[in-house]
Amino acid sequence: MKWKRSERLVDMTHYLMEHPQQLIPLTFFAESYQSAKSSISEDLTIVKETFEERGIGLLVTVPGAAGGVKYIPKVPDTAVKKIIEELKQELGHSDRLLPGGYLFMTDLLGNPDLMNRVGKVFASAFCDQKIDVIMTVATKGISIAHAIARHLNVPVVVVRRDNKVTEGSTVSINYVSGSSRRIQTMVLSKRSMQSGQRVLITDDFMKVGGTMNGMKNLLEEFDCTLAGCAVLVEAEHPDERLVEDYYSLVKLKEVNEKDRTIVLTEGNYFTKGGN
Repeated sequence: MKWKRSERLVDMTHYLMEHPQQLIPLTFFAESYQSAKSSISEDLTIVKETFEERGIGLLVTVPGAAGGVKYIPKVPDTAVKKIIEELKQELGHSDRLLPGGYLFMTDLLGNPDLMNRVGKVFASAFCDQKIDVIMTVATKGISIAHAIARHLNVPVVVVRRDNKVTEGSTVSINYVSGSSRRIQTMVLSKRSMQSGQRVLITDDFMKVGGTMNGMKNLLEEFDCTLAGCAVLVEAEHPDERLVEDYYSLVKLKEVNEKDRTIVLTEGNYFTKGGN
C-alpha cells in the first residue's frame, strides 16, 4: 500500500503524540509508510513547524545511526495562564469551601480534559529533566499523576495509607502530617520502584507539605532521587511550609468560613521557573 503524503502526516502526527518523549528512528516511519527517508524527513519538517506554530510541543531530531525524532509536549505561557484562570474561576465558588480551609475539588480531578491539560502543563515544566516515575498518594492525586505520566511517558506509583494483600511485600514509614501534626503511615510495594530512579511527586492539594515531605522520605528507603514536586493547589502557609522546592498552579490565599469567601491567586509556576 502506497501512502499519500496527507495520510502519512495524519498518521505520523497521531503516532508521535501517542508516544511522547520516545525516540523514534526514521527507518520506522520509512518502513511503515513504504517511503524514502528523504520524504519522511520532509513530512517531519511540516509536523515540527505545525507543532511549534500551534503551541503543541517540540519535535526534536537526534542525528546519527541511532538517532531519530522525539515529540516533547510543551504548553505556551498563554495557555498555562488560561488554565490557571480557569482553575481559579472554578475553585472560587463559595460552595466549594470545606471545614478546615480545604476546597472540594473531586469534580475537577475527575474531569479528563482538564486533568489532561494540567498534566501537560506540569510535564512541560519537567520536560528537560530525566523523570523515571511519577509518585502520588491515594487517592485524589492519582488523576493528576496519570495525566503527567501520560505526557512524560513514564509509569505511576501510588503510595497507600495501609497494607493491601495485592501489593505483596511493602515498605512503610511514619511521617508527621503538616496540618494536623499527627503521626501517619505511608506504604509502598517493594516492586514499585528500582534503586536509582528519579521520581516526580505530585498531589492535588498542599496545605503545609507534610504528605509531600513523607513521600520524599519514602524515596530514601528505595534509594531513589527526588526530581521535583508538583501540586495543583497550595495553601498560604509561609511560616510552616515543610516543602520549599515545588511547582503549583493555584494558591489558596485566604478563606473565611464564616463569610464563605475564597481568595485565590496564581501559584508559583512562573516564578519558580516554569515555561
